[in-house]
Amino acid sequence: MVAAVNWVIACLVVVALALVYWFAWRPLPQRSGTIMAPVSQSVRVEFDRLGEPHIHAVTEEDALVAQGYVTAQDRLWQMDTLRRAAAGEVAEIAGPVALENDREARLLGLRRAAEADYLKLPAAQRAELAAYARGVNAFISTHLKNLPLEFTLLGYQPRPWSAVDSILIGLQMFRTLTSSWKTELRKRDMLRHGDPKKVDLLFAIRAGNEVRPGSNAWAIAGSRTRSGHPLLSNDMHLEPTLPGIWYMTHLQAGNLDVAGVSLPGTPGVLVGHNQRIAWGFTNSGFDVQDLYIEKLDQRTGRYLYDGHIEQARPDVELIRVKGRAPVEMLVWVTRHGPVIRAGSGETLALRWTVQDPGIFQFPLLDFDKAQNWDEFQAAMSRFPGPAQNVVYADAGGNIGYHVMGKLPKRRGYRGDVPVDGSSAGYDWDGYIPFDQLPSAFNPPSGMIVTANQDPFPKDYPYPVNGDFASNARARQILNRLSARQGWEPEQMLSVQTDVYSPWLLFLAKQIVAAYDKRSGNSPALEEAVSLLRAWNGQMDKDLAAPFLAELAYRYVRKAFAESAAPGAGESYEYQIAPSVLEKLLRERPAGWFPDYDGMLLQALVDANEEAGRIQGHDPKRWRYGASLRALIYDPVVHQIPLLGKYFDIGPVPMSGSGTTVKQTTPNLMPSMRMTAEPGAWDHSLLNELTGESGQILSRHFRDQWRDYYAGRSYPMEFQRVEAASTLTFTPSR
Repeated sequence: MVAAVNWVIACLVVVALALVYWFAWRPLPQRSGTIMAPVSQSVRVEFDRLGEPHIHAVTEEDALVAQGYVTAQDRLWQMDTLRRAAAGEVAEIAGPVALENDREARLLGLRRAAEADYLKLPAAQRAELAAYARGVNAFISTHLKNLPLEFTLLGYQPRPWSAVDSILIGLQMFRTLTSSWKTELRKRDMLRHGDPKKVDLLFAIRAGNEVRPGSNAWAIAGSRTRSGHPLLSNDMHLEPTLPGIWYMTHLQAGNLDVAGVSLPGTPGVLVGHNQRIAWGFTNSGFDVQDLYIEKLDQRTGRYLYDGHIEQARPDVELIRVKGRAPVEMLVWVTRHGPVIRAGSGETLALRWTVQDPGIFQFPLLDFDKAQNWDEFQAAMSRFPGPAQNVVYADAGGNIGYHVMGKLPKRRGYRGDVPVDGSSAGYDWDGYIPFDQLPSAFNPPSGMIVTANQDPFPKDYPYPVNGDFASNARARQILNRLSARQGWEPEQMLSVQTDVYSPWLLFLAKQIVAAYDKRSGNSPALEEAVSLLRAWNGQMDKDLAAPFLAELAYRYVRKAFAESAAPGAGESYEYQIAPSVLEKLLRERPAGWFPDYDGMLLQALVDANEEAGRIQGHDPKRWRYGASLRALIYDPVVHQIPLLGKYFDIGPVPMSGSGTTVKQTTPNLMPSMRMTAEPGAWDHSLLNELTGESGQILSRHFRDQWRDYYAGRSYPMEFQRVEAASTLTFTPSR
């Protein structure tokens, strides 16, 4: 009997191993040997110890074919998901759970926009996209019976890749970084029920003391470094995913020699360096969406504009849903854009730069090949968006900054709330000229510091609106960089991982001062106040005080919002809120609260009670990291019973906050970290969030996470590549 049981167990183990081999091990990327591919000449790909491909080709076209192939080997599931998310086609593979997201994507009409943009692309860009697509399709066509595990679990095969799919992925990033229309509705609702002056103040675009120019990267001149070369650092903050959003890549062919991170599904390198220049991108936050209240008949699509009747275009969308009948949608499109909300007596159409025919170009290889500031500016001038703050440094010792992207010129209004669509007075007058966007080149300070704050001066000639950040991160970066000379690339990691929050420390001191002034001694609050009194502002996962301070901030923010618009306290959340509230607490203007100290003490009481409910009533046992935990997972593999969670990252406690240089929230964290040293490129550093591969059994699936979490990085191999393996592509016969 025992022997029979053992035999059954052995058989089950063998079957399980066979299944793992067939469905998860067999599809692993090929990193050595020879592959026949649609290249004109042999292409050599060296993979370093992190699995990054260093692609060496004779022609740029062949390099892009190879890039498409090796990216698909590691990230095809991610690529397919991104294009489906943009086009509103996820329900086709995931079922009804994805239907609402698909509805919103179809309302935005990104596939139609991508198809229209493709037709207007310059011939050279179409050729680049086509070469990349040939590489992706070479992988797909030879692996239809050997696809990554997610395709097997969901029971479908990917369709061939196209140039339009690459544009779709670019537009999906556009959507991620520029969707502001819901904020316009939130502000409009608060204005309807509140004090307009107070609401406007809470939705300010600046709070004073901004560090210009703006976004989340920095460059310092050689006068501030040990080597005499400039240094450029960039850590883009996005929602954490597994695999991470970026794919490290090095392309070498002819005049092209560039390394950095690419966006899977798109050709070229998005952020990185070549032989002469380095650059980094982060989001600008400038508002490129407006809502128009249309006088539209939903039955006929006829609507009023400038005193006459116009006909909206009917777009019919058919959403395929796995396991259910397809869902049909009718989307009316006015001159302003698609109707995204109708009902309750109001019809709203969305104007968005993405929807302007031909606006979207794909000039990434122009960035990759630029050799100086003038050539780089020329490439930036052709970039449509999402609007970015770009930091630059070169081997000649120069540093620079420029806002880039198509930013609308509005006719005397900010675009912060919905406007009357029947009036021609709210049309856009084209886009702000590139040479009038904020910029800097070799500033006397020798520093360019950016962290998503508003870079547009008060006297800017065009109306400005946007979801700009608090100045806390920028000010801390500036303070850190100004505090010393002789910087080296490795030392920049200490700035990128800085978790000091000047805003929350200020708030803690305000609360302590209010307690000392008003309460004397309260046994129920004494321990909580002692935590805040002794705290140094570090948002460290192992401390208790930041947990209490973060909770207190939420109650203070709610109190200000309730004062501005009763009933709106829970809905107010805005990037610049910390700077706005700090200014109000410093100045304490009349009309907000009869007693500011009383408001702060009530926030402390509420925060203390909530902390007790969440983590128990002993403040000494509270830990900030217990409330800020990262769980990063593959959404398909995660669902496998018993085994799926083995491949997750976390949940792990995190340090940082929304107002620290290491910006960390439940939905946001640095997606990569780079420091480039122009003129000494092999001293540069780069690491991404998890690893190069999306294949769960690859050793590069999450091999970078531990170092990322600990604040360590890796040499950015460029001129000297230590190849762990070599793959050769040869022309197909």
